[in-house]
Amino acid sequence: MNLTMSEFTPNEILEDVKNLISYSINNIDIDNSKFESLHKEIVKRYFDAKSVKINYAENVVDLKLPLSKGKYIPITFECLELSSFLQSCLKKDESSLYFYQNLLTNYEIVSAA
Repeated sequence: MNLTMSEFTPNEILEDVKNLISYSINNIDIDNSKFESLHKEIVKRYFDAKSVKINYAENVVDLKLPLSKGKYIPITFECLELSSFLQSCLKKDESSLYFYQNLLTNYEIVSAA
């Protein structure tokens, strides 16, 4: 299904992604690998990070942040609320909105609009 940006408003896209994040955190055992991939992609996009790992049992995120071209520094931090953290990583720029819209179509989520 090919969707254009005009079919959804930015607010609808962001709200649908937030709902998907909440659902996926609350149901991580249903499709762990698919949801984990979603969460990693959101973190990678926000931080321009690589090698993202999420420990759901302890709410810990490990990632490598860029320092300079080709150089990364490992960072580990604990999230009190993983769902809120992932939702806070959502960007509102046009490129990110297209990325999220594509995520939604890959997860077969259709906006309620």
